[in-house]
Amino acid sequence: MIRKQDIGALFLRVFLGAAFFIHGLAKFQGGIGNTAGFFESLGLPGFAAYVVATIELVGGLAVLLGLGTRVISFLFAVILAGAMVKVKFAAGFLGNDQMPGYEIDMALLIISVYFVIAGSSLFALDRLFFRSKAE
Repeated sequence: MIRKQDIGALFLRVFLGAAFFIHGLAKFQGGIGNTAGFFESLGLPGFAAYVVATIELVGGLAVLLGLGTRVISFLFAVILAGAMVKVKFAAGFLGNDQMPGYEIDMALLIISVYFVIAGSSLFALDRLFFRSKAE
């Protein structure tokens, strides 16, 4: 039996996965070297841009498909927390004339934490590989 909560979680999972996939793709399409330079300007190692972009791209696709949702959502939460602290907090919740605020990052962080805690199994590949004894 499909519950309303499972349908809601599916919508959130698809959105989260798609959002991260698109952000990761944009980093590679826009020139990952530019992103690495931006990371270095923040005092972060440039190679971290490759790690983040790969997690966003591959992890976004995996979450979209429901594969490793809890683990990848934890990685998303770490990335979002880092982005908020290093970049977005200075602009405030709603942003300023130079950059957007951290309201979207906070929403994505909360969705990610939800999946770390609750997971999402409706139409998820994880169900094929990790069937619980209760099913």
